[in-house]
Amino acid sequence: MIQVVLLGSGNVATHLYQAFQKTSEVEVIQVFTRNQSLDFPSTIQVHSYNQLIPADVYIISVTDLAIAEVSKSIPFENQLVVHTSGTSALDVLDTKNRRGVFYPLQTFSKVKKVDFSEIPLCLETEFEEDYAIIEKMALSISKVVQSVSSDQRKALHVAAVFSCNFVNHLYQIGSEICEENNIPFSILFPLIKETAAKIETLTPIEAQTGPAIRRDEKTISKHLDFLQDKNQKEIYQLLTQSIQNVKKL
Repeated sequence: MIQVVLLGSGNVATHLYQAFQKTSEVEVIQVFTRNQSLDFPSTIQVHSYNQLIPADVYIISVTDLAIAEVSKSIPFENQLVVHTSGTSALDVLDTKNRRGVFYPLQTFSKVKKVDFSEIPLCLETEFEEDYAIIEKMALSISKVVQSVSSDQRKALHVAAVFSCNFVNHLYQIGSEICEENNIPFSILFPLIKETAAKIETLTPIEAQTGPAIRRDEKTISKHLDFLQDKNQKEIYQLLTQSIQNVKKL
């Protein structure tokens, strides 16, 4: 069994802990938190780096800006230390320990359960023997495990921001427009689900529909006349132009 110490108590750390609880391959023996957290048993929580005990893997799951500091604070040498960041390179970790990355490519909220078996885990290590350790950990909780370099992971994270965070912001705009016109946002759920489902069998370019790709200037003009919010109008125009710049179907 691989013994793990989690450093962090945020969304990713919480979901990782819950996932590891369901496998016999990994045991979380400690969780480092700044303050007492209800998401982990009190018996394994520690609040000082001096309380950390030896483990096979130390997983740093904190904000990107804190990774380097936390890494330096681990009071051991030549241990396997990995972070869970999508944007930070492997070399942000302190060189006194063996370094790696254990990046789950997913959006996490503490209140929303996820099926970890479907979440891609992107792995990277300095040494081949260490890769085998975190690969075993990853395969114990996910069916999708892949070796990804720091440069590839950076590209993945940017792609994920476009595909997830920006899309969610557009949901928010759609929700506001519905609310302002006394329409339940839920009426759009089937459309949202079908749009997401289509790209499993079609490329995004093939799946693109709407007035922009049709170059339906009459409808586009009506939409722009309808939109009174300057920010919404600018986003509509920018996305319309971007769609039209890609390809004519």
